[in-house]
Amino acid sequence: MKCVICRHGETQPGRVTVTLERGGATLVFKEVPAQVCENCGEAYIDEAVTKQLLEAAQAAQETGVQVEIRAFVAA
Repeated sequence: MKCVICRHGETQPGRVTVTLERGGATLVFKEVPAQVCENCGEAYIDEAVTKQLLEAAQAAQETGVQVEIRAFVAA
């Protein structure tokens, strides 16, 4: 797909690092699958992956995690 940010590049499958902050918790997920613009590097994460990330962030917040770095594991 054409990148909506730079409007020049095409996206390619890749992996990115995503940082989420929620209620005092900071989570860093590495190796998250995404479509990445070959020109500007903008990452587009699909709905299913986004849902997993948000659920993991909610669970971490509920257990009192303040900072955590983890590899993304698809469910």
